[in-house]
Amino acid sequence: MKPVVSIIMGSTSDLPVMEKAAQVLNDFKIHFEMNALSAHRTPEEVRVFAEGAAARGIKVIIAAAGMAAHLPGVIAAMTPVPVIGVPIKASLEGLDSIFSILQMPPGIPVATVGVNGAQNAGILAAQIIGTGDEKIMKEVVKYKESLKKKIVEANEELKKVKFEYKTN
Repeated sequence: MKPVVSIIMGSTSDLPVMEKAAQVLNDFKIHFEMNALSAHRTPEEVRVFAEGAAARGIKVIIAAAGMAAHLPGVIAAMTPVPVIGVPIKASLEGLDSIFSILQMPPGIPVATVGVNGAQNAGILAAQIIGTGDEKIMKEVVKYKESLKKKIVEANEELKKVKFEYKTN
């Protein structure tokens, strides 16, 4: 079992957010790894990880960080593997981290999900993996259909809600 997705977080304090990405990957039966690496405190380890990711078979990296949030961009600068950045709400309502991840220079893209949006990062990783794996793509399609079904069912429930001036 070799991982094809790597979840990297700046510290283990990010785990309560990042476990949502792990759960999605687990649900889709996608092999993944999780590690804590810091762009500021362990820059050499980040370099070794990023430069070796493709050779190890990693197809997508989900990188999360709060505050200055340099981790996703630093990793993206050193690997050809797609990087999905998850801004963590650590201060300033997460705006500092989202801007750090969004404002990448030309040539160093980082796909970015919403603040604390690890679930969406996991889904996006599954969609990327699914482009080359028919089995995963079928699971993604099934998942998307389940989202539609939930809304249709919720709308039916709303019809039961009564108000004097409600017309539907």
